[in-house]
Amino acid sequence: MTGTDASPSFRLAYVPGVTPAKWVRIWNERLPDVPLTLLQVPAAEAPKVLRGGEADAGLVRLPVDRTVFSAIPLYTETTVVVVPKDHVMTAVDEVSCDDLADEVVFHPLDDVLGWERPPGEPAFERPATTEDAIELVAAGVGLLVVPQSLARLHHRRDLTYRPVVDAPQSSVALSWPEDATTDLVEDFIGIVRGRTVNSTRGRSPAQQAPAEAKRQRTDAAGTRRKPAPGKSADRSPRSGSGGPRAARRGKPRRRS
Repeated sequence: MTGTDASPSFRLAYVPGVTPAKWVRIWNERLPDVPLTLLQVPAAEAPKVLRGGEADAGLVRLPVDRTVFSAIPLYTETTVVVVPKDHVMTAVDEVSCDDLADEVVFHPLDDVLGWERPPGEPAFERPATTEDAIELVAAGVGLLVVPQSLARLHHRRDLTYRPVVDAPQSSVALSWPEDATTDLVEDFIGIVRGRTVNSTRGRSPAQQAPAEAKRQRTDAAGTRRKPAPGKSADRSPRSGSGGPRAARRGKPRRRS
């Protein structure tokens, strides 16, 4: 592991559609003295940001260059088609790519699904961004296929979406430069993997020490002195076989 000296803060990049709030909350609870700074970056620029040292780690979309970056896959998203609320496709629960064959389907330049050409009829011009494509869908001139998180990010009251069962999917991962695996990166790995605060993996020595001291104090307080061999610690001398037999009392026997 490199970078054993703790930095004054931890910088986390994340791409549109990813919601890091839960992990940030846990970080703030476990490492209150190490501020976490969030940096939102376009999906295509995330590798450049990480490689340039502008962030310590990032929540990015796969694939990444595994010769440069380490990556821990976190989840895979459902792919959906965004349509106007009065579109005929709202009558069904899910659609296939074949159902889009006669529709104009936008393919924005920041597409994250990785296909060369979406299903349906291509638009006259590719929108620059997903946000621009959403505006065109709202204008009623075409549809858009995206990961569900991006449909939610760009939600509009006049639009809705349906799952596309056979479309490519986008996976999200925690990624960082392989040669920059610092203690703080290990701490964040532990958080996203669900390790407890007492786990010895993914935690810096400074964090482990208080927990270890507390455990030792608890063990010391809970230790009981063992009784001497052959003696019972809790048994009363008048009960059981551990104490002397009590004298039998009763009426004296009559002599003959």
